[in-house]
Amino acid sequence: MHTSEPSTGERDEFDRQVVDIAAFETDLSPEDWATKHRAGELGYGPIFWAPIQVLSPTVTVGRGRTNLTLIRPTIVQTDAATPYAGFDRRESPNRNPVVSVHFHPGAYGIAGTGTYVFTFAVDAPARATFSPAGYAGSGSVDAPGSISFSGRRVITVILRDVPASQEVNASIEQTAGESWSWFSTRISHPPLVLEIASS
Repeated sequence: MHTSEPSTGERDEFDRQVVDIAAFETDLSPEDWATKHRAGELGYGPIFWAPIQVLSPTVTVGRGRTNLTLIRPTIVQTDAATPYAGFDRRESPNRNPVVSVHFHPGAYGIAGTGTYVFTFAVDAPARATFSPAGYAGSGSVDAPGSISFSGRRVITVILRDVPASQEVNASIEQTAGESWSWFSTRISHPPLVLEIASS
């Protein structure tokens, strides 16, 4: 994988604008990741600590055909301390609100087949229901059929066995509930899973 290192000023600006993902409840526990790893669902390949790309209301385009699509937002606030896009299904009854991220692995210098994790950082003050989905070409998609919650949470979509030349996408669609906000989507390799062998 090849990535260019941002300057200190660019990194400071990026850090200011991107939400702290640690402040969001995760939808997959370490045990869930370990189970997926044991089942062979995550595949093998390089492990990197930094995300491949983070898309947000202020960073809507990545490399190649990597980009963001927002369907039916009620507000996109790019000058907030943490930029966000607000949605409310009650205000768009004819089409559900959606956040969709398209990703082109080959544009990031990736040459082989890989597994990619998309994490959507969402805040739903009142209970909301989402339908996560994705397209992995000849690979496969691992996403919950439906997820309902209130509060700050990440929604994870995993695309496995994706060829480097394949353009793929992951999305979350609101199917019920009230207003909610989306802050960012991180595209990364699966987390490193370490298990202690028992003797």
